[in-house]
Amino acid sequence: MAQQVLTGARIATMATAGGYGLVDAGVIALDGGTIAHVGAELPEAYRGWPQQDLEGRLVTPGLIDCHTHLVFGGNRAQEFEMRLNGASYEEVARAGGGIVSTVKATRAASQQDLIADALPRLDALIAEGVSTIEIKSGYGLDRDTELRMLRAARALEQQRPVRVSTSFLGAHAVPVEYDGRADTYLEEICIPTLRAAHAEGLVDAVDGFCEGIAFLPDQIARVFDVARDLGLPLKLHAEQLSNLGGAKMAAHYGALSADHIEYLDEDGIVAMAGAGTVGVILPGAYYTLRETQQPPIAALRKHGVPMALATDCNPGSSPLTSLLLTMNMACTLFRMTPQEALAGVTCNAARALGLTDCGQVAVGQRADLAVWDVQHPAELAYRIGFNPLYTRIFGGGS
Repeated sequence: MAQQVLTGARIATMATAGGYGLVDAGVIALDGGTIAHVGAELPEAYRGWPQQDLEGRLVTPGLIDCHTHLVFGGNRAQEFEMRLNGASYEEVARAGGGIVSTVKATRAASQQDLIADALPRLDALIAEGVSTIEIKSGYGLDRDTELRMLRAARALEQQRPVRVSTSFLGAHAVPVEYDGRADTYLEEICIPTLRAAHAEGLVDAVDGFCEGIAFLPDQIARVFDVARDLGLPLKLHAEQLSNLGGAKMAAHYGALSADHIEYLDEDGIVAMAGAGTVGVILPGAYYTLRETQQPPIAALRKHGVPMALATDCNPGSSPLTSLLLTMNMACTLFRMTPQEALAGVTCNAARALGLTDCGQVAVGQRADLAVWDVQHPAELAYRIGFNPLYTRIFGGGS
């Protein structure tokens, strides 16, 4: 790719612990897909390269959505309406709602159907400066559909200029055909499918849902043991609805992240801090489900647990495709600071995915940048329903 220099930029490098790492009137030299220089002055070696004056606009790392379920079939707008008209959870379930409806629709969808359905959601995120996105399986709950979901996620990289990180989430729920036989499902479907997906090169990490309505810690441990044998990093949906000690167990396994964590306790926080496990905060699900138990932000700060933010885009509990709105929700609902919110969708989000080549504007990093028509980084979390993106640079190109 071509060499170029961005001048007149206000740069939030996100390379300074606890701060934006601001460089005013800065310059960024891009050598193809890599950042070659960042600073207040342009060295002689780069002065002959083509230059673009950003006229004081803010530059941040390309945003990273580190927890999504972007690939799925159908939608659950009807049950959303049913609930608002007074239907109980049981009534919605009897009408075929809940995850059962999404599994049914996803199993019926072809790979091309899944890609076509996911693209508008992906486009909405890209339009807000997202350059990297994590996508989970978990709505197939059988071998063929789980593999099809992961293939569709991989194929999105060929359809759009975006980087996709995949997570195998076979331990998401127990399918109806295995009702009451969770261990059998893990043995017969989940674990063999994980091995098959890994053999096909479809898996970047392994995730699970540790809750009473899904899988208990000892059941998740069986999946994690296999993942570890395969050399795959780990993530976990933990402490969303109750405290089963999932985050502490995930930390014991050296997991990249524990996500949701509304009911996380001090022991779990200490374990995460010791393991370097990132806490991924998901305000979209909290908002949609009208929850009242907030994640322990102050305690996470106290113990130095890195906090990431993500949309948790999914058809049931978080039909959210705006990372900017996610940042505002985190600040407004959970009292995270704008700096924490921006770190949550850049440097800490990269860490939650085990990526070391993105999330900061620094020499040697990928040339994934977002350029904004704002004066201060806090504006990104401050506004509601407003997208100030000027341009997105992906791999050194617009």
